Amino acid sequence: MSGLTFWAVNTIQQDARLNDTRFGRDLGLLLAANVVPLIADNNLTEVAQLSQRFYSSTSSIRYILYADDTGKIFFGIPFWEPEVENSLTIQRRIQLPDDYATDAEKPMVRQHQSPDGEVTDVFVPLTINGKYLGVMAVGINPNQTAVISTNFTRDVTIAVFITIWVMVILAGVVNALTITKPIKELLAGVKQIAAGNFQQRIDLPLGGELGELIFSFNDMAERLERYEEQNIEELTAEKAKLETLVSTIADGAVLIDNNMQVILANPNARRIFGWDDIELEGSNVLHQLPTGVQMEITRPLYEMAAGERESAEFRIPLGQPTKRTIRILLTTVLNLQRESIKGIAITVQDITREVELNEAKSQFISNVSHELRTPLFNIKTYIETLHDYGEDLEVEQRKEFLSTVNHETDRLTRLVNDVLDLSKLESGRIYNLDGVDLSQAIEQTLRTYQLNAKDKGIEIFQEVEPNIPLVVGNYDLLLQVFGNLIGNALKFSTPGGQIAFRAYQLDAKKVRIEISDTGIGIAPEDQEAIFDRFFRVENRVHTLEGTGLGLSIVRNIIDKHHSRVNLVSEVGTGTTFWFDLSIVEQAPHVEQLGVRS
Repeated sequence: MSGLTFWAVNTIQQDARLNDTRFGRDLGLLLAANVVPLIADNNLTEVAQLSQRFYSSTSSIRYILYADDTGKIFFGIPFWEPEVENSLTIQRRIQLPDDYATDAEKPMVRQHQSPDGEVTDVFVPLTINGKYLGVMAVGINPNQTAVISTNFTRDVTIAVFITIWVMVILAGVVNALTITKPIKELLAGVKQIAAGNFQQRIDLPLGGELGELIFSFNDMAERLERYEEQNIEELTAEKAKLETLVSTIADGAVLIDNNMQVILANPNARRIFGWDDIELEGSNVLHQLPTGVQMEITRPLYEMAAGERESAEFRIPLGQPTKRTIRILLTTVLNLQRESIKGIAITVQDITREVELNEAKSQFISNVSHELRTPLFNIKTYIETLHDYGEDLEVEQRKEFLSTVNHETDRLTRLVNDVLDLSKLESGRIYNLDGVDLSQAIEQTLRTYQLNAKDKGIEIFQEVEPNIPLVVGNYDLLLQVFGNLIGNALKFSTPGGQIAFRAYQLDAKKVRIEISDTGIGIAPEDQEAIFDRFFRVENRVHTLEGTGLGLSIVRNIIDKHHSRVNLVSEVGTGTTFWFDLSIVEQAPHVEQLGVRS
């Protein structure tokens, strides 16, 4: 009805506009046909008289203007007033568009709004024997009778439209009062029955089909209320126990019927598959599962529903929303007589951590095996050589072989110690944290490495802020951190380089420790992996040796101090490692620290 009303009003307005347009065009052509010969003869007096009579006898004409071929207006009614032309005279012109047609049979017609209403403008070219003399403009007032008729028709149409909408609204209100309310009452009653409230009744004085439906509902509620209450209570209790058990198990659990419709899904299954905001019960489980899972288990599910197999197991990687791996177990649910299949139980286990640990364990064992194999092979080779050809070797060669064996033994010892240290840190061992004097720990570390630095021609200096407060930490673990970082700085610095050990109070709660060197630096692509086990920068430069576990140990120790080790490095310039430690509040604070991995 809205569309019809719009169409009707629009059609009425268009018809009125077309009528005015046709009337104005015909009137303009008629007047132009009479004045063209007079203008051609330059008989402007007759033109003025004829125009005046035409204007006076036709009430719908608003104005008549005449312009020459340049557009200059030389006569107009009722605007014309004789004037003496001088240098200040304002010239009035009619400016027509460039594509204005000079065909007298096709005048240009347009409408414009004026303070007194809409005016139809008709521009008729004045031509005689193919010669363009100028243009005549006639303004036509709208036909008042047509306007009144049009407005009346429009008002009637709008009134009909409003009346229909009022009727629709009233019908909706009546519908809401007579149909919607009983339906809402029935819906609320059904929810009450589903919740176990069998005393629910609906009291609405209605007849017809709704009345029968309400009567049937009340009768059903009565029968349920009279039904063996004890048995119902027992069934409800058993159902609640089952739902509680299913909802609290660590694995995801989904129960479906033979038509793949979901009967029950516990919170863990909803979390794993992202079903938190989805109404699952009654929907097809295959439509809700991720694509990868759906492709794997669709065929086995239908085979189990048909009784062709009893169970199935799958390990499936999930890519969304996070990368995980799950194990899915499918098991048929049989009736008490184990004769027919009542449904299928889907058990979902998130084994992402297990897979990651297995991969990490395999990688760790592989790396340790590789690192152990090289020094053991070298030791075995040189010892066998000494054993078989020792008498044929010179003293210097035997010393060199024994020195190499000793070096490889030290390397093997360092590797074993680093692996043991890393294992202790990751085993969840408890470490005591108390107040640590950083100045003392830094002094002890520098004394240990001063001789090595002197041998390599590297200068080590410290910049420790005076009266630096005690920090919360483990003295031995911090010594290990300082030793690993200073040792790395010495290893990757060239003779003539410098190593700076700085410690200063960052704010009221933190102390910052920085260890800088002027060594070879670390490439940007290596900085992310530098703290991984067995990752060595010498893998890229091929000049130095190490276990690749030192920075992994540093990261684990700093993590246990509730902080994070950071680095800034530039190849060829040097590297700075830094981390923050908490200041002891008043008396030394003792804390038990243990993070299980």
